[in-house]
Amino acid sequence: MEASPANAPRLLITAGPTWEPIDAVRYLTNRSSGRMGLALAQSSIRRSWPTTLLLGPTPLPPPDTSHCSIRRFQTTTQLQALLVEHWPSHDVLLMAAAVADYRPVDVDPTQKRPRRGQGWHLALEPTPDLLADLAQTSRPDQTLIGFALEPADRLAVSAREKLAAKTVDAIVANPCREFTSYLLGLGHAADQDEVADDRRFLRHGMRGYIFSAADVSQPIEIATGDEVFLVSGATRRRTAA
Repeated sequence: MEASPANAPRLLITAGPTWEPIDAVRYLTNRSSGRMGLALAQSSIRRSWPTTLLLGPTPLPPPDTSHCSIRRFQTTTQLQALLVEHWPSHDVLLMAAAVADYRPVDVDPTQKRPRRGQGWHLALEPTPDLLADLAQTSRPDQTLIGFALEPADRLAVSAREKLAAKTVDAIVANPCREFTSYLLGLGHAADQDEVADDRRFLRHGMRGYIFSAADVSQPIEIATGDEVFLVSGATRRRTAA
């Protein structure tokens, strides 16, 4: 691996789902494969950027560990601890992990609940909003980019709402009906046709909407390739007016 270029951004990337235990063998999760976050990490590695990947439970192979620092997690609580540990030493967070919105309460991870011939009412509690919490303690020179899965007919509205609620720099939103990526990036607001004509984005059949929460001195550009999400540019985060 080549030496990191001068002033290269230090990227912290999360990928994959969380597993929230119900008992010793069962858990709540989602359909995330971790593919998006892994592709982001590979793109960062190819640019010789210092990269830390927080990787959840996924069958996909991680990048070569000699080129990237990798830490594993399973639960939201574990990911939260890793973010608190690693975020202060990084410049950009790409929060591509699909964190569970809810988790079971009164869990005994040492026992398996036996099958019974009756219903099972499972009590759930909301998980902490890791990205929003992290945004409250971030430095002005750090950039946070979140990822969201939203109903296709409310994609732009929901993305803008999350952008404001989480006080992050950008949101990358995907419609529930398909798993191509709608990009909500920095420094620009555009409709689909404008994005199609924006040469900063390598689309190859993927569509994008871009929304920004703040101005940046050197915008991140998130581009979609056939299977790879590329990230380029140094960053500086500022508070929106």
